Amino acid sequence: MTRIDTELAGNNRLDRVAYQTVRSIVVSFCRIWCRMTVEGREHIPAEGPFLLAPVHRSILDTPISSGVTRRRMRFMGADKYWKNRHFGRLLSALGGFPVTRGSADREALKRCIDVLEGGEPLVLFPEGERKSGHVVQPLFDGATYIAVKAGVPIIPVGIAGSERAMPKGAKFIFPRKVYVKVGPPIQVPVGESGKAQRQSVRELSHVLHAELQRLYDDASSKL
Repeated sequence: MTRIDTELAGNNRLDRVAYQTVRSIVVSFCRIWCRMTVEGREHIPAEGPFLLAPVHRSILDTPISSGVTRRRMRFMGADKYWKNRHFGRLLSALGGFPVTRGSADREALKRCIDVLEGGEPLVLFPEGERKSGHVVQPLFDGATYIAVKAGVPIIPVGIAGSERAMPKGAKFIFPRKVYVKVGPPIQVPVGESGKAQRQSVRELSHVLHAELQRLYDDASSKL
């Protein structure tokens, strides 16, 4: 088994303990410092894989996403963070897995699909890199493609206030209120291939975009 395969599969007891310990600290901090509120936890599946698709306005959005469920979430990160063996081991325990920057998109897509097919939930930001403002930007089809290929539901999430708490370039977390709104699962078609699958992916991206905007607007109104 290669290092990458090990990082993808890593989900032993020590990993789960480390994840839950750090998650408790992070979520408690967000609740106290940022007065974080999460609405819609009932929409998170109690078991089985799913793709969590939040809007992305701050580096805080990844740890905030862990607050929607006690289940161990997985996320991808640039492989440079795994160059230090000990730090990389910690990231893996916390649910991360490395993706080579500049590698073919299909490599990253395959690794995400492998995580989901392994039965674990995955966090993926469909807008790509961090954006700014109250308008959800056009989505990449990667998120919906991965969900369709793996046959898992998409859980849309609106995160409001994280950009004010820690905007791009900030070195500190400001005590600004964060409100998280989790939407109902978006089911994906199964058994399609070729042109029908590509059409379904595009249509799902439009559905996801509209739902993310609705959730983001709703969450923003609660600040």
